[in-house]
Amino acid sequence: MGEFNAITPGTDLPRYARDLVRMHDAVIGGGRSPLRPRTVVARSWARVLAAGLVPDRVNARTVLPPSEVERRRRESPLSSVIGGITQLIDSVADAAQMIMVVTDADGIVLWRAGSAKVRHRADGLGFQEGATWTESAVGTNAIGTALAEAEPVQLVSGEHFEQSQHPWYCTAAPVHDPRTGELIGVVDVSGPALTLHPTITALIGAAVRLAEGQLLRHQQERLERLRMASMPALSSLSGPALLVDEHGWVAHAVGVAAGRRIAVPDAVRAVHVPGLGLCEAKPLNSGWLVRPRSADDRIRLTLDLSGAPVLMARGESDWRRTLSTRHAEILLLLHRCGTAGTTVTALSEALYGDPDHAVAVRAELSRLRRVVGSVVENRPYRLAPAVEMTVSFGAGPDAVDGVFAPVRSRHS
Repeated sequence: MGEFNAITPGTDLPRYARDLVRMHDAVIGGGRSPLRPRTVVARSWARVLAAGLVPDRVNARTVLPPSEVERRRRESPLSSVIGGITQLIDSVADAAQMIMVVTDADGIVLWRAGSAKVRHRADGLGFQEGATWTESAVGTNAIGTALAEAEPVQLVSGEHFEQSQHPWYCTAAPVHDPRTGELIGVVDVSGPALTLHPTITALIGAAVRLAEGQLLRHQQERLERLRMASMPALSSLSGPALLVDEHGWVAHAVGVAAGRRIAVPDAVRAVHVPGLGLCEAKPLNSGWLVRPRSADDRIRLTLDLSGAPVLMARGESDWRRTLSTRHAEILLLLHRCGTAGTTVTALSEALYGDPDHAVAVRAELSRLRRVVGSVVENRPYRLAPAVEMTVSFGAGPDAVDGVFAPVRSRHS
């Protein structure tokens, strides 16, 4: 937590804020400073400078119209829990001179609450509903940097990139959907820099735990409703089966000891379920009824790299998926690794040339699984045992995009 917290108990805030402003002006200007930016701040400043932003003026703000903000609110999973978060902050907002801001995963402010006086000051920064607060839009700030780092971030005074934000502190933490693990938004608490207190980190942590806890409880209630609505159909089944929701969370199991979640099923492709093998899924109420297929069923795939990458399956349910170059690279690597599979570190080395991109690799694998389902397994990362995949490079090696050549040479 040391890197997260911008101050420690007993910090002389007025003096520290002045020192940070001097540091900002020196470092951003290419000079030297006895006080060096924290690692997370230095990384962010480098990204922001590379994006072409300038520190000595307010960079252009983009504000969405109210109708678009309302649409995003309706579609956000956080809409069902925003009331609880707001109540938590409102109880101390006026006395502590703070506001709470909640964004979506794009860094767009959807909700704002707290001290009216501080909200009015925030308007002057464009820190309002509908505004985009990513690093590329407004420079180093807790919301944008939390999104970029995928970690909680606290900034104070001169740690912000824009000089107009130096009178502020901000503390932000990502919120994840417990159903999918996806980042769905950011909760931020901000206020005048000289009012920052070390307990703010505990407050923001409580807000995130509250949001994710309520989302999980709502998920459990949805699974129970699905189970109850499906009991007539489930009671007539013979043999093992699973009832899962649209995200693969298990609402009920018959004849099998199931985990909490399986790969997201659909009506087109088979899905591999530990303990059941290759299964097919049929819609049932708002979820899926998943049952085993024949024991000798296989998923036969062709990864076609003769042009734009395409993954094709043939059998009773033919399907095809257009892939990004990166996803095709990953599938090619997993194919070369065979049943032994590989690690996220090895994938990072193969894809990026170093082991330092584990977060990016995990994110790409998560996106790939949303495209191809249970074709890809983790722990270790490999193709599922039921998968037989062939790779077509077209007329020859020259038909393959150059980006595949290093991958092919390392894993041939």
